Amino acid sequence: MPLDLRYSPPVLRLLASISRLHIVAIACLGTFTFGWAFTGHRLWLLSAVCALDWFLVNLLNRVVDHREDQANAIVGTDFVARHRRAFKVSGLLALFLSLPAVHLLLPAITPFRVAGHALGLAYNWPLLPRGRRIKQLYFWKNVASATGFMVTVFAYPLAWAWRERGFALAPGVSISTIVVAGIFFFLFEISYEVIYDLRDAPGDRVAGVRTYPAVHGPHVAERIVDALIAGATVTLVVGYALRIVPWHLLVFVVAPVVQLVVYKRAVRRGITSGDCVRLTWIGAGLLALYHLPIVLRLPVGLP
Repeated sequence: MPLDLRYSPPVLRLLASISRLHIVAIACLGTFTFGWAFTGHRLWLLSAVCALDWFLVNLLNRVVDHREDQANAIVGTDFVARHRRAFKVSGLLALFLSLPAVHLLLPAITPFRVAGHALGLAYNWPLLPRGRRIKQLYFWKNVASATGFMVTVFAYPLAWAWRERGFALAPGVSISTIVVAGIFFFLFEISYEVIYDLRDAPGDRVAGVRTYPAVHGPHVAERIVDALIAGATVTLVVGYALRIVPWHLLVFVVAPVVQLVVYKRAVRRGITSGDCVRLTWIGAGLLALYHLPIVLRLPVGLP
Protein backbone atom coordinates (compact mmCIF):
# COMPACT_ATOMS: atom_id res chain seq x y z
CA MET A 1 0.00 0.00 0.00
CA PRO A 2 1.21 3.57 -0.62
CA LEU A 3 2.51 5.45 2.37
CA ASP A 4 -0.24 7.46 4.08
CA LEU A 5 1.01 10.24 6.36
CA ARG A 6 -2.40 11.56 7.40
CA TYR A 7 -2.21 9.81 10.76
CA SER A 8 1.53 10.23 11.33
CA PRO A 9 2.98 12.47 14.06
CA PRO A 10 2.67 16.20 13.19
CA VAL A 11 6.45 16.72 13.00
CA LEU A 12 6.90 13.83 10.55
CA ARG A 13 4.01 15.06 8.42
CA LEU A 14 5.46 18.58 8.43
CA LEU A 15 8.90 17.37 7.32
CA ALA A 16 7.38 15.16 4.63
CA SER A 17 5.38 18.08 3.26
CA ILE A 18 8.22 20.61 3.36
CA SER A 19 10.59 18.25 1.55
CA ARG A 20 7.82 16.90 -0.70
CA LEU A 21 8.93 13.43 0.30
CA HIS A 22 6.54 11.78 -2.16
CA ILE A 23 8.32 13.48 -5.08
CA VAL A 24 11.75 12.62 -3.67
CA ALA A 25 10.67 8.98 -3.34
CA ILE A 26 9.25 8.59 -6.85
CA ALA A 27 12.26 10.31 -8.44
CA CYS A 28 14.71 8.15 -6.48
CA LEU A 29 12.85 4.94 -7.33
CA GLY A 30 12.57 6.07 -10.94
CA THR A 31 16.34 6.46 -11.21
CA PHE A 32 16.93 3.11 -9.52
CA THR A 33 14.34 1.31 -11.66
CA PHE A 34 15.18 2.73 -15.08
CA GLY A 35 18.88 2.49 -14.25
CA TRP A 36 18.47 -1.22 -13.60
CA ALA A 37 16.21 -1.70 -16.64
CA PHE A 38 18.71 0.02 -18.97
CA THR A 39 22.04 -1.17 -17.54
CA GLY A 40 21.29 -4.32 -15.55
CA HIS A 41 22.96 -2.77 -12.48
CA ARG A 42 21.41 -1.64 -9.21
CA LEU A 43 22.64 1.93 -8.90
CA TRP A 44 22.17 2.58 -5.19
CA LEU A 45 24.54 5.53 -4.87
CA LEU A 46 23.21 7.18 -8.00
CA SER A 47 19.66 6.85 -6.69
CA ALA A 48 20.70 8.39 -3.36
CA VAL A 49 22.17 11.38 -5.22
CA CYS A 50 18.89 11.71 -7.13
CA ALA A 51 17.02 11.77 -3.81
CA LEU A 52 19.34 14.48 -2.50
CA ASP A 53 18.91 16.56 -5.65
CA TRP A 54 15.11 16.44 -5.56
CA PHE A 55 15.10 17.15 -1.84
CA LEU A 56 17.10 20.34 -2.48
CA VAL A 57 15.00 21.36 -5.50
CA ASN A 58 11.78 20.91 -3.52
CA LEU A 59 13.14 22.72 -0.47
CA LEU A 60 14.19 25.75 -2.52
CA ASN A 61 10.86 25.64 -4.33
CA ARG A 62 8.97 25.88 -1.05
CA VAL A 63 10.91 29.03 -0.15
CA VAL A 64 9.43 30.99 -3.07
CA ASP A 65 5.99 29.37 -3.36
CA HIS A 66 4.44 30.92 -0.24
CA ARG A 67 1.50 32.71 -1.93
CA GLU A 68 0.29 29.79 -4.02
CA ASP A 69 0.97 27.19 -1.30
CA GLN A 70 -1.01 29.28 1.18
CA ALA A 71 -3.92 29.60 -1.25
CA ASN A 72 -3.82 25.84 -1.83
CA ALA A 73 -3.60 25.03 1.92
CA ILE A 74 -0.35 23.07 1.59
CA VAL A 75 0.89 21.68 4.90
CA GLY A 76 3.93 23.51 6.32
CA THR A 77 3.52 26.73 4.33
CA ASP A 78 3.48 29.03 7.36
CA PHE A 79 6.40 27.20 8.96
CA VAL A 80 8.50 27.67 5.81
CA ALA A 81 7.52 31.36 5.66
CA ARG A 82 8.66 31.92 9.25
CA HIS A 83 12.03 30.28 8.60
CA ARG A 84 12.42 31.33 4.97
CA ARG A 85 15.94 32.72 5.31
CA ALA A 86 17.23 29.62 7.12
CA PHE A 87 15.75 27.31 4.48
CA LYS A 88 17.14 29.45 1.67
CA VAL A 89 20.69 29.67 3.05
CA SER A 90 20.93 26.03 4.14
CA GLY A 91 19.43 24.77 0.87
CA LEU A 92 21.78 26.77 -1.35
CA LEU A 93 24.78 25.91 0.84
CA ALA A 94 23.97 22.20 0.71
CA LEU A 95 23.55 22.41 -3.06
CA PHE A 96 26.90 24.08 -3.72
CA LEU A 97 28.77 21.84 -1.27
CA SER A 98 27.26 18.72 -2.81
CA LEU A 99 28.53 19.51 -6.31
CA PRO A 100 32.25 18.85 -5.64
CA ALA A 101 31.49 16.12 -3.08
CA VAL A 102 29.37 14.07 -5.48
CA HIS A 103 31.80 14.76 -8.33
CA LEU A 104 34.49 12.83 -6.45
CA LEU A 105 32.24 9.77 -6.36
CA LEU A 106 30.27 10.09 -9.62
CA PRO A 107 32.07 12.45 -11.99
CA ALA A 108 30.05 11.26 -15.00
CA ILE A 109 26.85 12.92 -13.80
CA THR A 110 28.34 16.30 -12.81
CA PRO A 111 27.39 18.13 -16.05
CA PHE A 112 23.83 16.84 -15.73
CA ARG A 113 23.64 17.78 -12.04
CA VAL A 114 24.78 21.31 -12.83
CA ALA A 115 22.32 21.59 -15.73
CA GLY A 116 19.49 20.08 -13.68
CA HIS A 117 19.98 22.41 -10.73
CA ALA A 118 20.36 25.43 -13.02
CA LEU A 119 17.02 24.46 -14.54
CA GLY A 120 15.54 24.02 -11.06
CA LEU A 121 16.70 27.45 -9.92
CA ALA A 122 15.34 29.13 -13.06
CA TYR A 123 12.09 27.19 -12.63
CA ASN A 124 11.60 28.26 -9.01
CA TRP A 125 13.34 31.62 -8.73
CA PRO A 126 12.75 34.87 -10.68
CA LEU A 127 15.96 34.67 -12.74
CA LEU A 128 14.45 35.20 -16.20
CA PRO A 129 14.02 38.63 -17.87
CA ARG A 130 11.44 40.86 -16.17
CA GLY A 131 11.83 38.85 -12.96
CA ARG A 132 9.90 35.85 -14.20
CA ARG A 133 10.25 32.17 -13.36
CA ILE A 134 9.95 29.25 -15.78
CA LYS A 135 7.10 28.13 -13.54
CA GLN A 136 5.10 31.15 -14.71
CA LEU A 137 5.49 30.40 -18.43
CA TYR A 138 2.58 28.72 -20.19
CA PHE A 139 3.50 25.28 -21.63
CA TRP A 140 7.17 25.61 -20.65
CA LYS A 141 6.39 25.10 -16.96
CA ASN A 142 5.38 21.48 -17.47
CA VAL A 143 8.08 20.83 -20.07
CA ALA A 144 10.78 22.13 -17.72
CA SER A 145 9.57 20.03 -14.81
CA ALA A 146 9.42 16.88 -16.93
CA THR A 147 12.89 17.67 -18.27
CA GLY A 148 14.17 17.80 -14.69
CA PHE A 149 12.90 14.26 -14.14
CA MET A 150 14.41 13.14 -17.45
CA VAL A 151 17.80 14.43 -16.28
CA THR A 152 17.80 12.40 -13.06
CA VAL A 153 15.87 9.30 -14.16
CA PHE A 154 17.43 8.87 -17.62
CA ALA A 155 20.59 10.98 -17.96
CA TYR A 156 22.13 10.01 -14.61
CA PRO A 157 22.17 6.22 -15.18
CA LEU A 158 23.05 6.54 -18.88
CA ALA A 159 25.95 8.89 -18.11
CA TRP A 160 27.15 6.39 -15.50
CA ALA A 161 26.88 3.55 -18.02
CA TRP A 162 28.84 5.57 -20.61
CA ARG A 163 31.74 6.25 -18.26
CA GLU A 164 31.85 3.09 -16.16
CA ARG A 165 30.69 0.40 -18.60
CA GLY A 166 31.48 1.78 -22.04
CA PHE A 167 27.73 2.24 -22.54
CA ALA A 168 27.08 -1.48 -22.23
CA LEU A 169 23.31 -1.85 -21.95
CA ALA A 170 21.16 -4.61 -20.54
CA PRO A 171 19.97 -7.48 -22.78
CA GLY A 172 17.19 -6.40 -25.13
CA VAL A 173 17.90 -2.69 -24.64
CA SER A 174 19.12 -0.48 -27.50
CA ILE A 175 19.27 3.23 -28.24
CA SER A 176 15.85 2.91 -29.87
CA THR A 177 14.52 1.29 -26.70
CA ILE A 178 15.75 4.23 -24.63
CA VAL A 179 14.21 6.75 -27.05
CA VAL A 180 10.80 5.06 -26.94
CA ALA A 181 10.98 4.70 -23.16
CA GLY A 182 11.96 8.36 -22.95
CA ILE A 183 8.93 9.47 -24.96
CA PHE A 184 6.70 7.32 -22.76
CA PHE A 185 8.18 8.70 -19.56
CA PHE A 186 8.11 12.32 -20.73
CA LEU A 187 4.42 12.20 -21.69
CA PHE A 188 3.48 10.29 -18.56
CA GLU A 189 5.39 12.67 -16.28
CA ILE A 190 3.71 15.72 -17.81
CA SER A 191 0.34 14.10 -17.11
CA TYR A 192 1.35 14.06 -13.42
CA GLU A 193 2.24 17.75 -13.66
CA VAL A 194 -1.14 18.72 -15.10
CA ILE A 195 -2.96 16.69 -12.43
CA TYR A 196 -1.04 18.65 -9.79
CA ASP A 197 -1.96 21.84 -11.66
CA LEU A 198 -5.63 20.89 -11.33
CA ARG A 199 -5.14 20.85 -7.57
CA ASP A 200 -3.11 24.06 -7.56
CA ALA A 201 -5.32 26.15 -9.86
CA PRO A 202 -6.55 28.61 -7.17
CA GLY A 203 -3.04 29.35 -5.93
CA ASP A 204 -1.60 29.49 -9.43
CA ARG A 205 -4.10 32.16 -10.42
CA VAL A 206 -3.09 34.19 -7.35
CA ALA A 207 0.61 33.90 -8.24
CA GLY A 208 0.19 34.46 -11.98
CA VAL A 209 1.25 30.93 -12.89
CA ARG A 210 -0.29 30.18 -16.28
CA THR A 211 -1.03 26.47 -16.09
CA TYR A 212 -3.55 24.70 -18.32
CA PRO A 213 -6.26 24.61 -15.59
CA ALA A 214 -5.62 28.25 -14.67
CA VAL A 215 -5.85 29.41 -18.30
CA HIS A 216 -8.38 27.03 -19.87
CA GLY A 217 -10.30 25.64 -16.90
CA PRO A 218 -10.42 22.14 -15.40
CA HIS A 219 -12.33 20.39 -18.20
CA VAL A 220 -9.76 21.25 -20.87
CA ALA A 221 -6.96 20.32 -18.47
CA GLU A 222 -8.56 16.92 -17.85
CA ARG A 223 -8.69 16.27 -21.60
CA ILE A 224 -5.00 17.16 -21.80
CA VAL A 225 -4.23 14.67 -19.01
CA ASP A 226 -6.25 11.98 -20.80
CA ALA A 227 -4.42 12.62 -24.07
CA LEU A 228 -1.02 12.47 -22.36
CA ILE A 229 -1.85 9.20 -20.61
CA ALA A 230 -3.16 7.72 -23.87
CA GLY A 231 -0.08 8.90 -25.76
CA ALA A 232 2.27 7.40 -23.17
CA THR A 233 0.42 4.07 -23.21
CA VAL A 234 0.27 3.82 -27.00
CA THR A 235 3.98 4.71 -27.30
CA LEU A 236 5.01 1.81 -25.11
CA VAL A 237 2.60 -0.71 -26.67
CA VAL A 238 3.63 0.20 -30.23
CA GLY A 239 7.28 0.00 -29.21
CA TYR A 240 6.69 -3.52 -27.92
CA ALA A 241 4.78 -4.50 -31.07
CA LEU A 242 7.73 -3.30 -33.16
CA ARG A 243 10.11 -5.31 -30.94
CA ILE A 244 11.88 -2.17 -29.79
CA VAL A 245 10.64 -2.37 -26.20
CA PRO A 246 11.30 -5.61 -24.29
CA TRP A 247 8.80 -7.19 -21.93
CA HIS A 248 10.49 -5.91 -18.80
CA LEU A 249 9.83 -2.32 -19.99
CA LEU A 250 6.35 -2.97 -21.40
CA VAL A 251 5.10 -3.70 -17.87
CA PHE A 252 5.45 0.01 -17.12
CA VAL A 253 2.20 0.42 -19.07
CA VAL A 254 0.39 -0.55 -15.87
CA ALA A 255 1.28 2.83 -14.31
CA PRO A 256 -0.74 5.12 -16.66
CA VAL A 257 -3.73 2.79 -16.47
CA VAL A 258 -3.70 2.92 -12.67
CA GLN A 259 -3.18 6.67 -12.74
CA LEU A 260 -6.15 7.19 -15.05
CA VAL A 261 -8.49 5.30 -12.72
CA VAL A 262 -7.25 7.00 -9.53
CA TYR A 263 -7.16 10.55 -10.87
CA LYS A 264 -10.64 10.28 -12.47
CA ARG A 265 -12.12 9.24 -9.13
CA ALA A 266 -10.39 12.16 -7.40
CA VAL A 267 -11.57 14.69 -9.98
CA ARG A 268 -15.19 13.53 -9.74
CA ARG A 269 -15.35 14.40 -6.03
CA GLY A 270 -12.98 17.38 -6.19
CA ILE A 271 -9.24 16.79 -6.33
CA THR A 272 -7.26 17.70 -3.21
CA SER A 273 -3.63 17.93 -2.14
CA GLY A 274 -3.99 14.56 -0.43
CA ASP A 275 -5.16 12.99 -3.70
CA CYS A 276 -2.05 14.19 -5.53
CA VAL A 277 0.29 13.02 -2.78
CA ARG A 278 -1.48 9.65 -2.68
CA LEU A 279 -1.26 9.31 -6.45
CA THR A 280 2.48 9.95 -6.31
CA TRP A 281 2.96 7.36 -3.56
CA ILE A 282 1.02 4.87 -5.67
CA GLY A 283 3.44 5.54 -8.53
CA ALA A 284 6.39 5.06 -6.18
CA GLY A 285 4.82 1.85 -4.92
CA LEU A 286 4.46 0.52 -8.46
CA LEU A 287 8.14 1.24 -9.11
CA ALA A 288 9.04 -0.66 -5.94
CA LEU A 289 6.80 -3.59 -6.93
CA TYR A 290 8.61 -3.74 -10.27
CA HIS A 291 11.57 -5.22 -8.40
CA LEU A 292 9.55 -7.93 -6.69
CA PRO A 293 10.36 -10.58 -9.34
CA ILE A 294 14.06 -9.98 -8.60
CA VAL A 295 13.52 -10.67 -4.91
CA LEU A 296 11.49 -13.80 -5.63
CA ARG A 297 13.89 -14.82 -8.43
CA LEU A 298 11.03 -15.36 -10.84
CA PRO A 299 11.89 -15.93 -14.52
CA VAL A 300 10.68 -12.54 -15.80
CA GLY A 301 12.47 -9.36 -16.71
CA LEU A 302 16.23 -9.24 -16.85
CA PRO A 303 18.34 -12.32 -16.10
